[in-house]
Amino acid sequence: MNPLSLILGFLPLIAFNVLAGRVANNGIAWGALVALAIALINMAITRPRWPPKIINLISAGLFLVLTLIGFLGNRSIDGWLFDWASGLITLTLGLLLLVTMPIMPFTEQYARESVSREYWGTPTFKKVNRVLSLAWGFAIVGIGLSSMAVAFLDERAGSTSDTSLLDLILNWVVPIGILVFMVGLTGKYPDRVRKAARAAEQPQPVDAPGSPSASAQAE
Repeated sequence: MNPLSLILGFLPLIAFNVLAGRVANNGIAWGALVALAIALINMAITRPRWPPKIINLISAGLFLVLTLIGFLGNRSIDGWLFDWASGLITLTLGLLLLVTMPIMPFTEQYARESVSREYWGTPTFKKVNRVLSLAWGFAIVGIGLSSMAVAFLDERAGSTSDTSLLDLILNWVVPIGILVFMVGLTGKYPDRVRKAARAAEQPQPVDAPGSPSASAQAE
């Protein structure tokens, strides 16, 4: 599985969170509209188109709702969205990825692009994608909670010229650190599990009768 292909699935969320930090009339609504467009483009260019990627469907639905709320709402709603939308959207996406795991771990759809169909039902393939999907889900939930903490503590920068150390740490350093860690885990974990599975399948050597080790075990 190519970790960068997963990042493409999160691109609408990343784009929105970057744009959501810009203060402008209907800024959140425009950011959500851009994210919605990216999600729809992802759905259009992804092969095979059916079944659609779970993360693309969730992203499109979330950003469609947010776009409508942003453009139809008044100034007070715009202010509230500026504080809370980024964290709530991120948290909701992470929770929905976890909720849909019994249907299909979302990383499995990406893994199938590079793994032969004959291996899709193997325990190793299933285990890898359960663990990775669970890890990604909790990672996105963590990023969402980090962003919501900024709003709760009222530490969000009010404009692009403002500075807030807590905003910088929780809205930028923490998410980037989590994403870097998850990309590394996605690249390394499947190989680690496959090596462990191959080692477990190898027959253990049996000592021949009369050998020193067999004599020692007999004693």
